[in-house]
Amino acid sequence: MKIKRKDNEDLIPLIGMKNQIIGFEKKEKVHMKGLLHSAVSVFIFNLENNLMLQKRSSNKYHSSLLWTNTCCSHPRRNESLLKAAHRCLIEEMGFDCFLEQKFSFIYHELLSNGLIENELDYVFVGYYEKSPIINFQEVDNWKWMSLNELIENIYVYPDSYTIWLKIIIKNYLSQLKCIKI
Repeated sequence: MKIKRKDNEDLIPLIGMKNQIIGFEKKEKVHMKGLLHSAVSVFIFNLENNLMLQKRSSNKYHSSLLWTNTCCSHPRRNESLLKAAHRCLIEEMGFDCFLEQKFSFIYHELLSNGLIENELDYVFVGYYEKSPIINFQEVDNWKWMSLNELIENIYVYPDSYTIWLKIIIKNYLSQLKCIKI
């Protein structure tokens, strides 16, 4: 079952050579053509410094049923990156908390179904202690996992994780320092 959205919710920002927005396009077309676009990835930690992971829903048109960071999305037209991060946290995991933007990076990868991720990904980190109330249209399951266990699991079961999570853990782990509020 495909998730139904309003047309303007599927329009995501296209990014130019100087990391500026140069237009908007439908999400599916962006991924089919591999156009550079912006995204947000949210990482939520608890007191023990465990990361809240989600298993993406079978409804997702790419990377379905793979484990990934707490949530991720694309900003919409006239939506700031921070608002997009909060929106996806609420929509997918059923809660909100303070978020801090930590870093951004660009990656270009071919996905298993022939779609292309070409993203300028902005990574946000937050802290939360309770269990989420997941939206089953967006999320199949969730769990807390230590970063050491996650690193080991990605090494042993790489096909169980999204490409962007593997890139972040491999290249940007030191920048994912948990914030305490």
